[in-house]
Amino acid sequence: MLGAFMAVLDIQITNSSLNDISGALGCSLDEGSWISTAYLVAEIVVIGSTAWLSRVFSIKRYLLFSTVSFVGCSILCAFAQNLDMMIIGRALQGLTGGALIPLAMTVNLTILPPKMQPVGSAIFAMTATFAPAIGPTIGGWLTDNYGWQWIFFINVVPGAVMFFLIATYLEADEPQFELLKEGDYWGIFAMALGLGSLEYVLEEGERKDWFGNPIIVRLAIVAAVFIVLFLVIELTIQKPFVNLRVFRCRRFTLCCVILGALGLALYGTVYLIPLYLAQVQGYSPFQIGLTLMWVGLPQLVILPFVPKLMKVVDARLIAGVGILLFSGSCFIDAFLSPDFAMDQFRFSNIVRAMGQPLVFVPLLSMSTEGLPRSEAGSASALFNMTRNIGGSIGIATLSTILTQREHLHSVRIGELVTVYTPAVQARLDMLSTLFQSKGLDPATAGSYALTALNQDVQKQSYLMAYSDSFFVIGAALLVSGISLFFLPKSHAMQGETPGAH
Repeated sequence: MLGAFMAVLDIQITNSSLNDISGALGCSLDEGSWISTAYLVAEIVVIGSTAWLSRVFSIKRYLLFSTVSFVGCSILCAFAQNLDMMIIGRALQGLTGGALIPLAMTVNLTILPPKMQPVGSAIFAMTATFAPAIGPTIGGWLTDNYGWQWIFFINVVPGAVMFFLIATYLEADEPQFELLKEGDYWGIFAMALGLGSLEYVLEEGERKDWFGNPIIVRLAIVAAVFIVLFLVIELTIQKPFVNLRVFRCRRFTLCCVILGALGLALYGTVYLIPLYLAQVQGYSPFQIGLTLMWVGLPQLVILPFVPKLMKVVDARLIAGVGILLFSGSCFIDAFLSPDFAMDQFRFSNIVRAMGQPLVFVPLLSMSTEGLPRSEAGSASALFNMTRNIGGSIGIATLSTILTQREHLHSVRIGELVTVYTPAVQARLDMLSTLFQSKGLDPATAGSYALTALNQDVQKQSYLMAYSDSFFVIGAALLVSGISLFFLPKSHAMQGETPGAH
C-alpha cells in the first residue's frame, strides 16, 4: 500500500511545480508538460502487464524489484540536467511505479485474511483518492522551501522502509518462469502500443490542436487499430496475459463503469482547481497546495469508518451517497465568481473529501466479490487501468471544454460589451480617470482603460468556462451512478472471501 501511495502521489506531485522544473531545465511550459505525460503513458502500459509479470517472477520478487527501481528512477529525475533526461527518468519511473498500484490491490485480494480485506480496501482507497489530492500540496511545499528536486528525493525513505518490510514479512511465492516460453507477447505488444498511443493522444491532443495535427491523427489510428487487436488476441488466445473474461461478471463490469467516471472526477478536479487558482487568482504552488489539502486531510478521518459502516449498511447505498456528495461538490464549484478562491473552495473540497472514500471503498469491495482468486491479478490490472484511462479521458475532455467554452463565452460577452453601450462607456471613463490620476496622459490612460476592460471580459469568460467544466464532472458522476441500480446486493462485508461464490 505504501508503494501504491508513492506511485499515485507521483502522478500529481509535479503538477504544481512545472513552472519551476521547466525553468530549471530550460524548456517551455508546453514542453514541460511531457514531465507528467511520460509518467502516465509508461504507467498505464505496465499496469496491464503486471498480473502476468507477477506470476512469472513471483509477487514478492516483482515488488522488491519495482521498489528499488522506482526509488532509483526518482533519484535519476532529481539529478536531471535537461528535458530529455527528465523525460527518460519519468518514463522509467512510470514503468516501475505503475506495477506497485495493481500489486497492492492483488496482495489485498490474495494474501490478506478475509477479515482484514475491508481494512486493506480502505487503505488502498487512500492511495487512490488521498494521494492525488495531497500530491500538489506536498509538491508545492517542497518546491517553495527546498527546491523541486525534493519532490523526487521524498520517495527514498518510504521506498527503503517498504523494501525492508516486504523483504522481511511478505511470504515468498514461487515464480513460474515456464510462463516465459508461452508468453502472450503479441498481446503485450498490442496493448503497449495501443494504450501508449491513446494516452499520448489524450494528454497532448488539446495542446496540439487535436486532429489538425498529423502526429495526433497517426497515433489515434495506431491506438484504434492496436487496441482492437489487443482485445481480439486476449479474447481468443488460450493463455492471455490479462484475462478480459473477468468482464463477464456483471458486478465487476458495472463497478468499472462507475470507476471510469470516478477517475474522470478525481483527476479532473485536481486538474481544474490548480489551473483555475493559478490562471484566474494568481496563486503560488504552495497556496494551491493549501487549497487542495482540504480534499485530502478529511479523508484520513473518514476512511477508517467506511469498512465498519459497510457491515451494517448496503454497500450500494454508501456508494450512492458518496456519488451524491462528490457530484454535489462539483455543482457547488459550478457557480464561480471573481471572489471564489481558497476560502470558498474549502467547503466544496471538504464535501468532496467526504464523498470520495464513500464511493471508492464500496466500489473496490463490490467489484471483486464473486471473482476467483486466480483472476485477482487480471481484475486488479483492469480495475486500475479503468481508473487511469477514465482520468486521462476526463482531463483531455475537460481541457477541450475549457478552451472551447472560454472562446464561446468571450464572443458572447464581447457582443454585449461595446464602446457604444452606456454602461461600458461609463466604465471606460472611470478607468481612464483613474489612470490619469496616476499621471498618465489622456491617450495612454484611454488605452490602459481598454486593456483593463478586456482583461475583465477575459476573466469573466474563464470563470464561466471553469464553471461549465465543473458542471460536466458533476453530471458525469450522477449518470454513472445509474449503474448502482443494476448491481446485485453485496455480501463482501460478511466475512466471505472474494472467491467464495
